[in-house]
Amino acid sequence: MPKDASAGPPRFPERPTAWRTILFMVASFPLRILQFVLLVCGGLIGVATVVIWIGIPILAVTIRLVHAFGDLERIWLRKTLGVDVPDAERARSEGGWGRRWLAQATDPTTWRDLAYLMLVFPIGMLEFALGLVAILLVPVAVWVVPSLGWLHAQLAVTLLGPPKARRAEARAQRLQASRARGVDAAEAERRRIERDLHDGAQQRLVSVAMTLGRAKAKVGADAQPDTDALRALIDEAHSDAKLAVSELRDLARGIYPAVLADRGLDAALSAQAAKSPIPVDVSVDVEPRPPAAVETTAYFIVGESLTNTAKHAEADRASVKVWRDGDTVVVEVTDNGKGGAGLRPNGGLAGLADRAATIDGTVTVVSPPGGPTVVRAILPCTW
Repeated sequence: MPKDASAGPPRFPERPTAWRTILFMVASFPLRILQFVLLVCGGLIGVATVVIWIGIPILAVTIRLVHAFGDLERIWLRKTLGVDVPDAERARSEGGWGRRWLAQATDPTTWRDLAYLMLVFPIGMLEFALGLVAILLVPVAVWVVPSLGWLHAQLAVTLLGPPKARRAEARAQRLQASRARGVDAAEAERRRIERDLHDGAQQRLVSVAMTLGRAKAKVGADAQPDTDALRALIDEAHSDAKLAVSELRDLARGIYPAVLADRGLDAALSAQAAKSPIPVDVSVDVEPRPPAAVETTAYFIVGESLTNTAKHAEADRASVKVWRDGDTVVVEVTDNGKGGAGLRPNGGLAGLADRAATIDGTVTVVSPPGGPTVVRAILPCTW
């Protein structure tokens, strides 16, 4: 799926498979010839005739071809080598045709696309020859071709991806938005804690105080107080005190569970799964242990997802997988329910996305009608 530059820096792929690389090398060559001939001829004819004005529209058409071929290369690279190259962000200008053409001609993205298109013609000839050899020779296909595909992917990311300055600007904007969402999420959490204290433990403690006050008044008013009535009042106060302690314990667990701090994600998520009304398979492999903020975020993402599954999904089974992928932790919660879930405004899953955004993480939901539903979070371990 195409991505824009605001999504962050492009991700360098793993080495592509041999057959995908051979397909790329062989099938790309006719396109390379077409691109090179049209762009070189258009550029030379346009420059040679610019003094008699005919060259200006020819150069304008050539620039449009550069844009079209550059966008085609991005799509082709995604489909064949699996390299994640964001869509181009081209310069825009208000005004007449000449001003817009000048903006396109001086846009660094145009020149980066042109540099790639010119370089891949001689490279493409070598790749085409190696691709044909790899079809016949297994060692070339197995050991040489994937490495060449990986090198080509690096070249494509460098030239067709956004420049470093634009990537840095996009990252700064994304972090600013994440910080704003984090502030909102923290404020919502503060209000939730305040509401739970006011409506739960505080009311219980007020009830305990009132019951003990009634017992105290009864002892002071009667010379021989009714022992059974006193016992009933004390039992009531004792029951309310235990409920208040339980609610405070649940509230503290909602802020930061002790088992997570003491034993890590595996034990904490297993405890969550054990409380679920449906069977949940848990698989956790996050060594080395991630930062506390990542663990907390992963814990609450799994908890909210399992709660939504139990309430709305009509599922009879779910699975939780958490694993380390370089400098990120990936959380994936899957159920076999009816589907239809989404990141709706003010919904529970949208709240998870806001929580993940506080550490520059992302949450995606794939839930077609009929299921299955997959909630996936990618949480960076470095900031």
